[in-house]
Amino acid sequence: MTVNHGGALKKEYFLSYIKLVWASRSCCLAQAKDLTMQIFFKNNKELYGKDT
Repeated sequence: MTVNHGGALKKEYFLSYIKLVWASRSCCLAQAKDLTMQIFFKNNKELYGKDT
């Protein structure tokens, strides 16, 4: 997934992303959150800045 570094992504974006991971992987919510951190953020919450 391409991320535009020009602006902060909102909470709703990540909720949608987590739901997509959750549905596509057929996993529990906690696993979907962990996978999102691993895949999207490379386990670094501030990878795309503090606002995102």
